[in-house]
Amino acid sequence: MDDFYRELIIDRYKNPIYKGELDPHNFSYEDENPLCGDHIRIDLNIDKNNLITNAAFSGHGCAISQASADLLLETIIGKNIDEVKAISKDTILELLGIELGPVRLKCALLSLKVLKAGIYGIGEIEEDLADL
Repeated sequence: MDDFYRELIIDRYKNPIYKGELDPHNFSYEDENPLCGDHIRIDLNIDKNNLITNAAFSGHGCAISQASADLLLETIIGKNIDEVKAISKDTILELLGIELGPVRLKCALLSLKVLKAGIYGIGEIEEDLADL
């Protein structure tokens, strides 16, 4: 089973579905893993009901960080902000399907860290969403 997930990670790294930038977007946040230099930016389109209607990520990094970002965005499209806030590291680990050591765990969780850091600052854009 690990081979299946390893292939999934490599495929999502080489052929990501959600890599790019959204223009326009009404949410963007970015951060990096200082230990390895992986960098992720996430752009979202969020409607007036706080539903994520589109998502994209950009940046650079290892196969684990890039694949987990792609898989995470696939998971959150169509969900509302409260559902996204409930996503845990276990969700990411289930999506990746392999055991990770402490260093790789930071890579895998970078996109979730970026997403949550930005989402918890969502109050700043709620006024903009009211105009939609």
